[in-house]
Amino acid sequence: MTGHLERAGPVSSNIPTGQPASLEPDGAPAPEAGPAEEAGPVGGTAPAEQARSTPVRETPRRPRTSTVVLSVLLSLVVAAGGLGFFWLSTQLQEARTQIGDQQRQITDQQRQIDEQDEMIERKEQFGAAMDDLYATVEPLVGLPFATLVPWYRAEDLADRAWIHRRNPDSLDGDIRDLRALTSQISARTAGVGDQAGSNASGTAWEAALDTLGRGWVRTVFDDGGTPCGSTALACVSGEDPFTVHVRASTQTDPTMTEWIRTGAAYHEYAHVLQFTNPQDTDAALATFDGDAETMADCFALTFLDGWSLDHEVTIDDSSYYEVSVGYGYTCNANERQVIRDWVAGLGIERQPVGG
Repeated sequence: MTGHLERAGPVSSNIPTGQPASLEPDGAPAPEAGPAEEAGPVGGTAPAEQARSTPVRETPRRPRTSTVVLSVLLSLVVAAGGLGFFWLSTQLQEARTQIGDQQRQITDQQRQIDEQDEMIERKEQFGAAMDDLYATVEPLVGLPFATLVPWYRAEDLADRAWIHRRNPDSLDGDIRDLRALTSQISARTAGVGDQAGSNASGTAWEAALDTLGRGWVRTVFDDGGTPCGSTALACVSGEDPFTVHVRASTQTDPTMTEWIRTGAAYHEYAHVLQFTNPQDTDAALATFDGDAETMADCFALTFLDGWSLDHEVTIDDSSYYEVSVGYGYTCNANERQVIRDWVAGLGIERQPVGG
């Protein structure tokens, strides 16, 4: 077998021998050239070996430094912007909270001021009502009827007003009660002058009682007996100490005289004083062993000159009635002095309230 040799044709290369690969401006390698030309056959049938082009290795791409920095800066700006918005929102909320707190404080302060003004007004009203009470009492000072002015009630109202000093509704009630007390005292004075200056019944009973009581004591004649019993000539009740009830038949009883009626009126007036001055009376009663009737007899014996508990009432020239008025005991000088001291110590006085 004869062989033959074939000479290979020239081989083209993408990159000239001895020449460096060129780079594009962005650093990427130049594009590859087209396929190498094949060498023609040189004798024989075996194909000539194709020359291979040398591949150019690609350099990996990296992000530009400026792009990374810009991205970070943008992220920081966005983050900073978010923080700024959060800070601003927080500041606005705090401001709203402070404003709300201030408004509530102002509202509370105004409410407190209104309440204080209301309480001051109530206290002034109570003070004015107390002044009215004193003005009403002033003309009564010296009258021998202590219960006519119930100072204990005024004192109680003053104590209640102090307890209610922060409660305007309760204080309103105290003011009403104080004014009612003043009206009650004032109402008792109505008609006193007329009562003292007139004697509607035209009797010794009423004449004596009007003088002694200065118009404060009424005389009432009861048919069929008195509230104190059918045998009593007259009586006074603790429930109504300014009224003397007299049995109507005493006006026509032949054993009664104007003098006896006058002395009996003194006795009943002593009961008026006893009921209207309970504290002073208790001390004086000890001298009379606690007997209010004996004490009343001693009052008549002390202040009605010539009065006696025993009387003779003439019927005609040859006969008379022996009449005993009272309870049979004639008080001595010492006991009569006790009566004088008792009466001298009676009288309505000005009293401080709420001191």
